[in-house]
Amino acid sequence: MRAGQMTLAEGFEMDRHKRHGWALVLIGLSALSTPAQSTHQPAELFPPAQPFKTGQLKVGDLHTLNYYLFGNPQGKPLFALHGGPGFGCYPRLAQYFNPEKFFIILHDQRGAGRSQPAGELRENTTQHLVADIERLRQHLRIDGKILVFGGSWGSTLALAYAETHPEQVAGMIIRGVWTGTEVELENGFGGGCVRRFFPQAVADMEAALPPGSSFSPESLFKIFNGDDEAEIRRVAAAWIRYSVKVSQLHATDEEVAQGYGDFDPRPGARIDCHYAVNRFFLEEGQLLRDADRLKDIPITIINGRYDMLCPPITAWRLHQRLPKSRLIIVEQAGHSEDEEGTTRALLAAVAACE
Repeated sequence: MRAGQMTLAEGFEMDRHKRHGWALVLIGLSALSTPAQSTHQPAELFPPAQPFKTGQLKVGDLHTLNYYLFGNPQGKPLFALHGGPGFGCYPRLAQYFNPEKFFIILHDQRGAGRSQPAGELRENTTQHLVADIERLRQHLRIDGKILVFGGSWGSTLALAYAETHPEQVAGMIIRGVWTGTEVELENGFGGGCVRRFFPQAVADMEAALPPGSSFSPESLFKIFNGDDEAEIRRVAAAWIRYSVKVSQLHATDEEVAQGYGDFDPRPGARIDCHYAVNRFFLEEGQLLRDADRLKDIPITIINGRYDMLCPPITAWRLHQRLPKSRLIIVEQAGHSEDEEGTTRALLAAVAACE
């Protein structure tokens, strides 16, 4: 098995680490009922399940995507998009949805998870990832509109896909809104809100860098594309510990220290920095600028009050542009999707789509 790849069983073990978002780099519901009207609002995630099908899709001369299908093939089709370009999907994503009512599609983005080749940077841009979602939709012969679900980088990709193909989207649920602006990038790489509220985490990350390096996309990209394998692994592990710490209000030192265990973080870290150094292949403010294309789509936007990586101001600005959106600010929550209030808000939003 190549570096950066894992089995689905290993993916279950990785869930708790990969939920924190891209930072390794993370309504007026006309077509949806409100949560109060929903007949099914589970207090907990649905039980873990194995996909009923796993497949591969060739999407170019270089890349082949790995995808997983869960739930009911006759149910409402839903794409659940993972965060962190380069780090792959994880089974917990499927557990937000009633498997009897949803046809749940997960896939590893280019170079991520078990997609091939692992860690490949060529032909790997936001625009390629958007096109891959549409290719997969067509490959699966989904005729009707799809629901789109994503958090952190998954919210970025969800917005980019919906703005490109609004005619294919029935509704969206996005969490920890990330639009790829310079201010958001500063937060992700130890500046802005993160430095003010997590000074020790930033200091620990900076202490792990080799002499002459800075905590920036450019420096990390150079490190992760260098020849010193021990240095790459050490810095990538430090970056993951930093990410876990700043993503939650209550990340213990033990949780941070556990990191990724034996998982090799280097391919994912390399792709993450590839996106960051290229400003996520988006023009400054592009996703907010083009939000009018989503004006007819029912959208639930969920954000932690104390999300330092994706502060609520971005979610609020997006909400102001979208007449069929509802903004839910979760008190006592940071960036991670598995904080209790955020998990409950996501489950209620999904239940409203049933």
